[in-house]
Amino acid sequence: MFLEGLDEDIRINILEQLRVLWTHTSTALEGNTLSLGETAFVLAEGLTISGKSLKDHKDIEGHARAVDVLRTLTARDEITEADLFDLHRLVITDQILDVYKPTGDWKRENNSTNITLHDRQNIIEYSNHWEVRELMKRWLELLNQEITSARERHDLLNSYTRLHLSFVSIHPFWDGNGRIARLIANLPCLKAGYPPIIIAKENRYEYIVSLAEYQLAHGVPSRTTELVQEGVQFQTFSDFCQRNWSLSLELVEQAQAIQRNRKETAEKHHPEQSSAVRFS
Repeated sequence: MFLEGLDEDIRINILEQLRVLWTHTSTALEGNTLSLGETAFVLAEGLTISGKSLKDHKDIEGHARAVDVLRTLTARDEITEADLFDLHRLVITDQILDVYKPTGDWKRENNSTNITLHDRQNIIEYSNHWEVRELMKRWLELLNQEITSARERHDLLNSYTRLHLSFVSIHPFWDGNGRIARLIANLPCLKAGYPPIIIAKENRYEYIVSLAEYQLAHGVPSRTTELVQEGVQFQTFSDFCQRNWSLSLELVEQAQAIQRNRKETAEKHHPEQSSAVRFS
């Protein structure tokens, strides 16, 4: 557990650092214009940044609340459809009065996206909306299997890759799929005591391309296919995620270094009291 051995104040600070970084990067990947510092300020002070849109502020606040909810889910051994709907209601902050764009429910019409790879334009269609309920039942079975089995770092990376690729390929919601995938696919990591895999906003292009290459190579899930296909493109995305994991791992190492220094300083200056110093 990355929080083990940390004093309470350090533990609180590292959790907030991860919450801020995760929120900033995931929303920035979707076009949010608040900087890391502005994101931290908005979440800490509850104030707005001049010149920034109300939507940007609401998206930041909604994602941060979703991170908090996700942390509570680590105490559970089974995640349900209702839990995913709760996360969706948090990350989708606009009130859309459209029956085909429900918040907190599966999509009701098909969706697709454009991607240009190697100077060739492609349209990627996601899973059919009438198959989503069945596909997401299978996806939740996969998630619940992963959160109770994966424990080692390599296994957790594979779990994250499987869950992320399959979720975004189904694209079960009309919007917010990327943000929710980057949240919920981390549940095995968090439950096993590791910090989340956080995708750097600077790597947005590589992120989009690696997802698209996987989807173009393997298609998207259907009732008659597997949720995820392993192979070259799967490994490329897994390697990409591993490199990005360094963002959160470095923050944890900094917190642990501060704890070690605090302990060494206490032992050096007050050796007679060192045994009484509490390191929770």
